[in-house]
Formats: sequence, structure tokens, C-alpha cells
Amino acid sequence: MLPPRAQTDKYPRNVSRLRLVRVAFATVAVVLVLALVATAVGVVVVLRRPLPEVSGELTLPGLEGEVTVTRDPRGVPTITASTSEDLFRAQGYVTAQDRFFEMDYRRHVTAGRLSELVGENEDALAADKVIRTFGWRHVAEQEWDVVEQSTRDALQAYADGVNAYLADRDPSQIAVEYTVLGARTSTPAPEKWDPVDSLAWLKALAWDLRGNYDRELARARTFASVQDVARVEQLFPAYPQDVNQPILSAEQVGQGATTTAATTGLDLAGDDLQAALASAQRALDAVPHLVGDGEGVGSNSWAVSGRYTESGAPLLANDPHLGISAPGIWAQVGLRCAEVTAECPYDVTGFANAGMPGVVIGHNADLAWGLTNLGADVTDFFLEKVDDDVTVRDGGTAPIRHRREVIHVNGGRSVELDVRETVHGPIVSDVLDVDAVEDAPVPDGAPGRQFEVALAWTALQPGRTADALLAMATARDADDVAAVAALLEVPAQNIVFATVDGHIGYQAPGRIPVRTSVLGGPVPSDGTWPRPGWDSAYDWQGFVDPTDMPRTLDPAEGFVVAANQAVTPSGVGPFLTDDWDYGYRSQRIRTLLTERLATGEPVTVADMAEIQSDQRNPYADMLVPTLLSLPIEDEFDDDGQELLRDWDRVSSSDSAAAAYFAAVWKTILTLAFDDDLPDDASPAGDSRWLEVVRRLVDDPSSPWWDDRSTPAVVEGRDEILTRAMVSARRQLTTQLGRDAEDWRWGMLHVAAPEHPVLGGESLPGVLRRLVNPSPLSVGGGSAIVDATAWDASTPSYAVTAAPSMRMVVDLGDLDSSTWVNLTGTSGHPASVHYTDQFKAWATGETFPWPFTQAATEADATDHLTLLPSTD
Repeated sequence: MLPPRAQTDKYPRNVSRLRLVRVAFATVAVVLVLALVATAVGVVVVLRRPLPEVSGELTLPGLEGEVTVTRDPRGVPTITASTSEDLFRAQGYVTAQDRFFEMDYRRHVTAGRLSELVGENEDALAADKVIRTFGWRHVAEQEWDVVEQSTRDALQAYADGVNAYLADRDPSQIAVEYTVLGARTSTPAPEKWDPVDSLAWLKALAWDLRGNYDRELARARTFASVQDVARVEQLFPAYPQDVNQPILSAEQVGQGATTTAATTGLDLAGDDLQAALASAQRALDAVPHLVGDGEGVGSNSWAVSGRYTESGAPLLANDPHLGISAPGIWAQVGLRCAEVTAECPYDVTGFANAGMPGVVIGHNADLAWGLTNLGADVTDFFLEKVDDDVTVRDGGTAPIRHRREVIHVNGGRSVELDVRETVHGPIVSDVLDVDAVEDAPVPDGAPGRQFEVALAWTALQPGRTADALLAMATARDADDVAAVAALLEVPAQNIVFATVDGHIGYQAPGRIPVRTSVLGGPVPSDGTWPRPGWDSAYDWQGFVDPTDMPRTLDPAEGFVVAANQAVTPSGVGPFLTDDWDYGYRSQRIRTLLTERLATGEPVTVADMAEIQSDQRNPYADMLVPTLLSLPIEDEFDDDGQELLRDWDRVSSSDSAAAAYFAAVWKTILTLAFDDDLPDDASPAGDSRWLEVVRRLVDDPSSPWWDDRSTPAVVEGRDEILTRAMVSARRQLTTQLGRDAEDWRWGMLHVAAPEHPVLGGESLPGVLRRLVNPSPLSVGGGSAIVDATAWDASTPSYAVTAAPSMRMVVDLGDLDSSTWVNLTGTSGHPASVHYTDQFKAWATGETFPWPFTQAATEADATDHLTLLPSTD
């Protein structure tokens, strides 16, 4: 490495946070602060030591030729090389410069080795046990032999670049997190990056975006309280296709095969079986969510035909809704071959995942693409009758496979784990050492009354998603996108795309299980409820052929919208799932686009960004008319209701009415449903609950309105809604003050990204503030286009998932495109680029996104040249 004629990254402003495994640092962190923060000079030295060199010249062993790295005012790198291998080697090096601790943390999680990194920690060990049980790393190792040689070459070059950065660097020079961790545990130099580490990351993506497993468990557990399948299904209503349009119409899909929701002979009542399912839920919840989890995880994406746009070419918008973290999930990057050829085909820019070569979402010179979660049902829980080392199967038995895992704990004793796997998948109820369930009610002729729970999941089979991600970077047209979709097996993602030559389209990919219809019994056999593992009739019968997956090109209405809603009308096309997002975001986007096109005014990049920030509240549209019809006699209690009378139903951060309405909504859910549901199954308030309550509003005497905690009274809708308004007024008086006019939604609804390891309250304040950004007030909410989700089952209104980035691509002038990241492109708390996009993100602003060589060079503030080794 040459002597640094290199300028280091600038000094920080702020920081960020995430919701995962926390490390308890209370005592050691105080010692660390006393030792390192005794002087301002000590703080600066410790924090700035890992900052990358971003200008000048550096040697990168293994390069065939020079590579240039320019960075824009927000530190976003554009990498230009003469060969594909040099390009990915440089990407690995530059990503390690900016985000290696994030990469290292992820690979420890995905390999079930988090305890090796953070030491003795109950949550870390629980996560390791579950992930070892799943065998993510084992599947990734198998994928190495499945992907194309060109993909292996890219993964290896990327790993070589990462390792060149790590060589001869002390941990304190790589990331400040190692200095903090080193105060508690022994912190050896990080291991070399292995290409399989990148493949294992794909398992984490697949896990967090896996589909309906939450609802499958929730149905079964809710039945324990409700004891009525029909009433349970009222809490999981069908997609409202009469209100919210699917992505494709029946005419666009063609009349495909229909799928009936046949029923099983499985009785899911009984405390014992519910205990088994509850233990499975606790085990699965132990897995850290690296990109987010729950009903707030989704995305918006749409494309508009060039016949309606200012540039005369298509526009495409995308904003994936994921968990918020510090740093954010995305690393912005441009990857350019100096001369685009068959041997070096890349000229692409967009949003990458640190630890994986290429970009996940973005555009090249010919095509732009966005991704949203398809939500296909790719998991099933199987109830297994276990007898010693076999399971009962079709009147005979099938062997249980064993795998021994050893979890090493930094500074503690290693833990041995016996992983058991059935023909369906790993036994997840083993992970917390839960005994087999006794006396579970089952169908006539079932093999006994004692069951354990196994998980079948498409991602536990090796696949070619890594091939798909690299192929997407060079796609040019709809045929290329279809070829990519055939490879993009997990996680299943809707692809919306647009081309420079004027086309827009949609393509559904994914490895989707085919389930047979099994007649008899009280619940469907379509994957919405757990399945009998002892009868092979309930096994998956293969997967949907990629050529049968829904798609469209240049729809007649001039736009396509994919925002996690149903893909096709019910019964049309292959069966994907019955558990969609309920489509209120997608329908609002469709409405806004339709209204805009009706004006005859051309659609602009700014118009697309304005739609992304739309905060119209569909819950208010559904409930406010009824709320205003109810009398509240007390003048004090009436103050909140008065806010609703002139409300525009927009949940902006400065809205008093939005704050009040959120409190009313939360209270309605508590009063109407908590008395009927298991203790840990309170309504989260997402789009499913919006649809549940929408249907109940027209049924004032429904039993769901009755609060069973008041046995002498049978409440109806009006009593519950009135009580909720009065209660919300009093709650907010305590939280925000007596004068309702002074309330603001942003006082309650804040975005507070947290660091995955250093986000806990046990850290001293000075250290916590350095690595976690100050929370920002935001508008929006669950099922709103500006999807800053919050969880109504908790006391907080804080953001749990949000647009992790926003982009708008102008296919007529790629240099006029715009983008913004959640926090910033750097993973170093001392970097000015750690949170320099956070405020803009919170206020709906975006930044210019230059693409052409001339534009990126004109925008560059730093220039780094990576040179081949002369050895």
C-alpha cells in the first residue's frame, strides 16, 4: 500500500440504531468511556481511526488494471474498472472500507455464530440455536456448487477485495465496534471473508421476507381462544378485490388454473397443541431480523408509460419498506465497466447489500427495476408424530436425521446442539428444549396424541438467487427479466421494470410450493393452517413452473402498481397465497396516478416522489364518519373528537387530529379484540386489522364488539367507539398536554434507527449518542403510502418499519433520476456520511442521482485510484 496521499472521510455529525440482538455493556462501557473519552482527543482518535481513505492512490493486490473510485457529496462510490473481476474486487474493497462491521455482524448471524462475536448473551445464543437448526450456512455451502461459474468468479473476486482491505489491519482500524466489543470480550482480528458468507446473507433476506408464517401460527393460536374456525377466519378476511385492485386483472393473466381452499381433517383446538405452536413461535422469534419483520415489511413500486410523462419515456418508482437500522440496509453504489463488452457487461447503479456483489435494485443504461415483496406462502408448519428416532408416515415410519452443532461462545463455554430434521424440515420446537406435546386433539385415526413442530421452507433448498441478482444488472428487456425471475427463487419478489426504449412491465418470480387439495375437516389445506406431517397427502407436490408465473407488458391503462397487494384476482393463475397485504397502499397509488393522468398534464419525477410521500390515512376514511356520528357529552372529552371534524385525514407529522386518531385506533383494537385473543396476540393494527374493522363497522352488534372483561354488559359498536374516543383523549392529555390543539402526530411517531449491537439502553449516554442517531418526527403510518409502520399492540407509536430508501428513475434522462437512503452510505459512526441523508429521508426529500460518466465525474468530490500490485 502506498503512503497515503489520501484524504480520510470527513468528521461526523450524528449516528443511527437498529432492533436486533443487544449486548449488555453497562459496566464495561463505563470503563471504556472513562478510558477513551477522558479527553476529546481520545474520542476523536478512536472514532476516526477506521475512516476510509477516499482519495489518492492505494494498491489493491490481484487487480489486472487500474480502478477508479469517485465519491459524490454523500460519499456514494462509483467504481470503474476494465474487467468484471476487477470491478467486483474493487466493490468488495470499497464496501469493506465503509461497512465491514455490518458485513461481519451479518455473517455471524447467518452462520449461527453471533455468540462468537458478542460473547455470553441470552438473545445471541437463542438466535444461534435457531439458525443452526435451520442450517442456513449448510444450504449456502450447497449453493456454491449450484450457481454459475461466472457468479462464483464474482463472489470470489468480491471476497478477495474484502480480504485485501482486512490484511494487516488491527480491529480498531476496521471499525469502532471492535474497540467497544473488545472492552467486554476478546476480539481477535476478523476472519477472512469467504464467498459463501455472501450466499448465506441471501438466507437472511429470504427469512425476513418469507411470507405468511406469522399468520399461519396466528390462526392456530387464535383458535385456542376462539374455538370457532369461522370466527377465526373473520380475523383473516379474504383480500377485498372489490375495493382494492390486484396487480393484474383476470384479462391480463388469462384464465389460469384455479385453486380451491380444500380442508384437512386436522382439529387444532386444545391447550397442548397451542403450547407446541407457541414454543415454535418463541423459537422463531429469536432469529434476528436483519432487514425487518412483521406486517410493516413491504414496499411500493410502480411504473408509468412514457406516453404520459414529461420526458416521453417511462418513469419508475420504488421504496422498499423494511426495518430501520443504523446504518440502513442499503449501500448505494455505481458499478461501471470502462468499456461495456460481453466480457465486462456492467454499467449499473443502485442499492446494494453490504456483503454481496452487484446491486439489488436500480438501473443500467437500458432498464430500471424495482422490487416489492410478493408475499407468497413459502413456509408451512408440519405437526410431526415422533417415536424415538422416527416419525410416523403413511402408516409406516420415516427416519429423523441428526446433525451435531457446536456453538462457540466468546469468553464462555461452548454449547452443543442436536439438530433433528424430518422429511419436511427441521424440528423447530426442539430449539428451546421444549418437550413433545401431549394429548393434542387430532382427527380420527391419527397416530397418537403427541406432536412436535417442523418447518418446511423453500429457502432450505439450494437455489440460484445469486445468479439472478447479477443477471438483473445486465437485463435489457422483458425477456431478460423473465429469465431472471426463473432464477430468483427466494425471496420471492415482485419485479416492476421499465426500459429506455419505452416499455413498462411486471413479472412475478419465486419458488412457490404446489399443495394438493385434501378434503374433509374444519380448516383449509392451502397452507394457511399447520399441516399433518404423518400423511404425505399434505406434502408439497413440487413447485409452480416459472413460465406459469403472472406477468404483463405495457398494460393498456399506462401504468403498473405492485405494493404487496394480491397479484391476481382470486382463483386466477397459480395459487400463490391467501395472505396478502390488503391493498390500501396500492389502491391509493392507483387513485393518485389515475387522477394525475386525467388532468392531461405530463407526469414528472417530482410527481412520482410526491406520491411516495403521500400520507392519506385509509383508517380515517373508514372510521371517521362513524366516530363523528357518536355523541360525547362532556366538553373536555369531546375535544379530541372535535379535531376530527375538520381533519383532511392526512397523517402529517404536525397534525393534532392524526395523533388523536392513532390513539383512538389503538384503543379500539384493545377494547374489541384483546379479551378474545391469546395474551401475546394483540392486534398490531396493520392492513389486516384495517380490513377486519372495515367489515365490522357495518355490523354494530357483532360479538367482536363486546368487551368480555365487563361481564354484566354486552357492548356494541357505538359503546366501544365512544369509549375509545374518551380514553384516547385522556391518554394524550397525559402524554402530550391538556390542550388538544397542541398535539402533534410527530410527537408520538418517531423514526429511531438503532445499531444492531450498540443500540441498548445499557450503554452510557455519550457512547449511545455516538452510534445511534437522534430520533426524528415523521408522518405517515401503517397501510399508508408513506409507510412508516407502527405496532398498535405495544405502548409505543414509534416507527417499526419504513421506506428503507426511495428512488425515482427517469428512463428518458437517467441523470435526472433521484434517490435517498434511510441514514447514509457509510457504516462508520464517525463519518459525516453515517446519517447525512436521514433528515432528508424523514422530510420526503431526495438527492440527484447522476448516472452517465460525465455526470458522475462532474458530481464527484473525492477521487481514489486503486492500483495493481507491482510484486
